[in-house]
Amino acid sequence: MQTRWEVAEDDRDWLRRALAHVRAAAAGALTARGVFHVVLAGGTTPGRLYAALAQEAHDWPRWQVWFGDERCLPPGHPERNSRMAQEAWLDRVGLPPANVHVIPAELGPARAAAAYARELAGRGDFDLVLLGLGEDGHTASLFPGRDWGKDPAAPDVLPVFDAPKPPPERVSLSAHRLSRARQVLFLVTGAGKRETVAAWRRGQPLPAAAIRPPAGVDVLLDREAWST
Repeated sequence: MQTRWEVAEDDRDWLRRALAHVRAAAAGALTARGVFHVVLAGGTTPGRLYAALAQEAHDWPRWQVWFGDERCLPPGHPERNSRMAQEAWLDRVGLPPANVHVIPAELGPARAAAAYARELAGRGDFDLVLLGLGEDGHTASLFPGRDWGKDPAAPDVLPVFDAPKPPPERVSLSAHRLSRARQVLFLVTGAGKRETVAAWRRGQPLPAAAIRPPAGVDVLLDREAWST
């Protein structure tokens, strides 16, 4: 599988490139299938992209928004990925609420995973999956030393009970389901990610490296995160 490393010159260039990836994926999906299925990541770095998307004009009613993972916290909790995306972007544009598929993580890991799996049942490949990268190599809520759901028989959605960072209870799409995508874009910034990026490039078995869509993955980095 091909991993394409894309290093931005500065913060402005990083955001320009990130927006270009999203625009191209949306345009291609809408032309080919009339709907754009995108999976969102949590975290500060993707949040920069979401805030910029809120300033753009798109055919929002034809976007379907999913989430790669969620923390098992009450609805509206400030640390929920869905709340961050809604405040930065989704609630600011003309996107119908029914098009935003929030993980009901307040139900607890097992019940929420089962409910989200039912919502995903029968859906095809995602058009674009956005992912972040943790300093330990985790992505979504797939952590080192845990089950990442890589096997083709793995469920689409995994309950997470023992995450090494709080909160320990989470819900995550499996590596296999995240890999069912026409495009996967990792959004990576900061010097704290440099060693992790180097380990990934050396071929170490990180959770992020378990995301293996047929078309390969794109990794958009800033210069602080890039290791030469």
